[in-house]
Amino acid sequence: MKRVILYFLLGIVTSAFAQNNQLIINADLGTETINKNIYGHFSEHLGHCIYGGIWVGKDSPIPNTGGVRNDIIQALKNIQIPVLRWPGGCFADEYHWMDGIGPKENRVSMINTHWGGVVEDNSFGTHEFLNFCEQIGADAYLAGNLGSGTVKEMSEWVEYVNAETGPMAALRKQNGREKPWSVKYWGVGNENWGCGGNMTPEFYADQYKRFATYCRNYGDNRLYRVASGASDYDYQWTETMMKNAARRMQGLSLHYYTVKDWSHKGSATNFTEQDYIETLIKCLDIENVLKRHIAIMDQYDPDKRIGLMVDEWGAWWDVEPGTNPGFLYQQNTMQDAFVAAITLNIFNEHCDRIKMANLAQTVNVLQSLILTNGDKMILTPTYYVFDLYKVHQNATYLPSNLHSEDYQLGDKKIPALYASSSKAEDGTIHISLVNVNPDKAIELICDLRGGKFKKASGKILTAPELNSHNTFEQPDNVTIKDFNKLSVKNEHTLNITVPAKSVMVLSLK
Repeated sequence: MKRVILYFLLGIVTSAFAQNNQLIINADLGTETINKNIYGHFSEHLGHCIYGGIWVGKDSPIPNTGGVRNDIIQALKNIQIPVLRWPGGCFADEYHWMDGIGPKENRVSMINTHWGGVVEDNSFGTHEFLNFCEQIGADAYLAGNLGSGTVKEMSEWVEYVNAETGPMAALRKQNGREKPWSVKYWGVGNENWGCGGNMTPEFYADQYKRFATYCRNYGDNRLYRVASGASDYDYQWTETMMKNAARRMQGLSLHYYTVKDWSHKGSATNFTEQDYIETLIKCLDIENVLKRHIAIMDQYDPDKRIGLMVDEWGAWWDVEPGTNPGFLYQQNTMQDAFVAAITLNIFNEHCDRIKMANLAQTVNVLQSLILTNGDKMILTPTYYVFDLYKVHQNATYLPSNLHSEDYQLGDKKIPALYASSSKAEDGTIHISLVNVNPDKAIELICDLRGGKFKKASGKILTAPELNSHNTFEQPDNVTIKDFNKLSVKNEHTLNITVPAKSVMVLSLK
């Protein structure tokens, strides 16, 4: 009798436990593919992203291939970077591509009026960027100049890059590239509501149609034309673009930065727990923003032909003390890792509409993957999130239902756990989990329905403090480690102890 009572009580405890922290994954209900380009990146002529970051020149003592740092090539190949956006950003609408081709000594210098007022020699141009993309195995996403450029200029850039024959192809061959690069993704302007020309959505829609008309297809390459979309809460811009120009676009962009207060963004490393939870609340609001923009797109495009391209996103802090305020150089902590992980989980959930996203930015700018200092290079916590999450690229999204206890601080409260699941081509199920509670490990039951597994393994990213980060003196403060605090109960159930302030990916086989 005592044993029966014990089992009964254990059943009550287990039921309550599961109700509070339980992840139900529907392994047999996946219908959508997580486009690999959701894990894309962004490289602008801003600060030391290009010069001193990616590009050091062929004569540099820093080991390089064709002028691009070898350590950066290897780091980006390791995370299987799928697509890279260039040359901006705001820089795109003042960039004239012909200034960056041909012999270096003949290239025209320019003032980067948006970012620090520095003079650039255009030694990194179309050939250098597209060759770099080939080196790292990424597709290129070129942002054309609609703001200060001409239809002819953009049209000829497409021809130069993609045509087999003709005057622009002849010029490309003269400059050393015989075969076209066949670039698919083309942004027709950038932030044209602001730095790209301060246009109204009605005016830009007309300009977009005009410019896009002359961005031609060459050979078998079909252009994926991306219209400049809204900034976070500007739903009117999306409405106007979908109403007036949807027929001529393949993609529509959206920009969203995790910034609590644009007048005082705060420090990347010196913050309170109150700052931290408020940052996460701002990060989580991207889901509400996405849902509203997607609802507008669905109204005009119910078949979801047009992709939503979140081609700028990430955390934006005050620059590091003593650095050029126009260079947007900031450190990168576990807090940034949570912003990245939660955002990517949300993108996965909306993969039926989101077809690309590009973290801002790749090297030395904003929420960087990589920081450099001379010949030194460090990988950030955000880099390691992308390393963990690369398993989701082109995998089948698995619908799931997560019940989580809350993380509460004062009057602020959010769920402690976040998750996303997918099935790889070989049948392996990957689960990305985030515990944002800085102090408490959480016991989680994972219930796999419509599938089964025999073994489970995991990798984890965590650190002693929320502001833990890597430095050039201590580059391995925050790195990926093996995770083994999980137990397989049966072929459908897994018990997991999710450590405090951690990001992990589990593999079920």
